[in-house]
Amino acid sequence: MAQDLLGGRYELLEKIGSGGMADIYRSLDHQLQREVAAKILRDPLAKDPSFQENFLHEARAAANLSHPNIVTIFDFGRDNDTLYIVMEFVAGADLKTLIRRRKLLAPLEAVELMIKISDGVGYAHRAGLVHCDLKPQNILITPDNKVKITDFGVSRALATIQPDEHSDVVWGSPQYFSPEQASGGAPSPASDVYSLGVILYEMITGQPPFVADDAADLAQLHLTAEPIHPRLIEPSIPESLQQIVLKVLAKEPSARYRTADQLGRILTNFNLDAIPGDQSPTGDGLDITGLAQVKATPPQNPAIASEMDWTMIALGLLAFLTIGGLIPLWLWVCLLYPSCPINPG
Repeated sequence: MAQDLLGGRYELLEKIGSGGMADIYRSLDHQLQREVAAKILRDPLAKDPSFQENFLHEARAAANLSHPNIVTIFDFGRDNDTLYIVMEFVAGADLKTLIRRRKLLAPLEAVELMIKISDGVGYAHRAGLVHCDLKPQNILITPDNKVKITDFGVSRALATIQPDEHSDVVWGSPQYFSPEQASGGAPSPASDVYSLGVILYEMITGQPPFVADDAADLAQLHLTAEPIHPRLIEPSIPESLQQIVLKVLAKEPSARYRTADQLGRILTNFNLDAIPGDQSPTGDGLDITGLAQVKATPPQNPAIASEMDWTMIALGLLAFLTIGGLIPLWLWVCLLYPSCPINPG
């Protein structure tokens, strides 16, 4: 039985996904009797030393990250000519699938998800790692609305990045990478923030900010074009949310929020202008019961405010009349006594 198992331990049950260089299988860990996901480098890539190195780099990079919003790596190794990574199995779908099914997400839903995504990416930044390939396909959403970030295959350690470096090989996904990545420049945490901005834009509008037929045209758009303002596509988006999205899509890294943690804090404290929590363009909303931190304080009922104003006016008038009426009475009483200081006699 052991020779039929990957690494003598993992039974492949069904193929559940494919990436640029690997296939992913729902698997059973026979030693611990639990479901896992096995990511296997495809042939003939498994025989290419550069792909092998990138594949193992992902395992090493992600294995050092332990966060609720990052997929946990359990194991990696080689079985004959097969390279594999074993990670936690996440039931659900990736964010790209969710957007396609829903067309677009309501602002509250999108903000809730982006706060969780930013939390995981921010943790990676604090651990000295830039993801470099953030996209909806690499963000998994569980049925109970948990978020898991995966695929650190082209991530970079901050300690190895030189600010003036330039590469002829552009890593990342053209629809989501930053302008500096598009030009072959050095990535930074702000590069991941730009990618998060592209993802947030797509969540609330149903489309990426830039669309083109090939990677070169997409790179040029990221470098030079301004995105269509989200409210022109979906008017229900609050103006203040639009401004946050446009800020993180700035061409210059210094004009964006510098880290995912900073973006997450901005969104956590963000006032969504009292948009109803059930406002969803499709009527098929995610669970947003945990969104109290991003809801606005509801405005005071105008009828109640008006009633309070009239009450205060009436009380003030009554006080005025009372005091004003007592003064003549006091004067009349005083004049009846010879000792009154204002008595002329």
